[in-house]
Amino acid sequence: MFVVLIRTVVLYLFIVVGIRLLGKHQIGELEPSELVLTLIIADLASVPMQDNGIPLLSGLIPIVVLLVMSTILSVLCTKSLRFRALLCGKPTIVVENGSVLQDQLKSSRLTIDELLEELRIQGYTDIRTIKFALLETNGQLSVLPYASEKPATAAQMGISTQETGLPIVLVSDGRLLEHNLKGRGYESVWLEKQLASHGLTAPQQAFLLTVDETGTTYCIPKKEAGK
Repeated sequence: MFVVLIRTVVLYLFIVVGIRLLGKHQIGELEPSELVLTLIIADLASVPMQDNGIPLLSGLIPIVVLLVMSTILSVLCTKSLRFRALLCGKPTIVVENGSVLQDQLKSSRLTIDELLEELRIQGYTDIRTIKFALLETNGQLSVLPYASEKPATAAQMGISTQETGLPIVLVSDGRLLEHNLKGRGYESVWLEKQLASHGLTAPQQAFLLTVDETGTTYCIPKKEAGK
């Protein structure tokens, strides 16, 4: 039993490190080659986990080979546009100038119902307002509306705005992150004043507290048990 536990832990950590080296991708953002790689690695790892008669290296070596091949393919994709198009494919325009391109839709094996569903998810109900809609190589739909349909920006309206920068978490689930507090150049006295302005007396009472580069704080009080 102990041997099974050790083998499982080793394989799990090995796969996590290997997949981590491939980059930050969600399942829905994987290219076809990356999805196939993930499925094969999962299958290879499951066999030595279940059968102690199979040497551990019999599972690790194929996984290493696949990860190396994936790395080589990634490098080739960055170096060659033709190889990238061959391996990953190209985006397909399915809507152009407010009209659905039925041939492109059919070649992509995408039904009109699926197209309308994706458009609704992104907040578009009228195809006539869309300049381009592209089916990306990872299966996601990118929608580019007409300029007249885009929300007006502050620059277009002649309104000056102030950059707030990236908010930093100071308190997370009642725990004070002192390194973030000191990194922004604030002290405990400042923190107490900010908590008091939100009706709190201690960091433990805050579920979330953030501060941006302008010094503006955002606070969510922690919900008391039973409420």
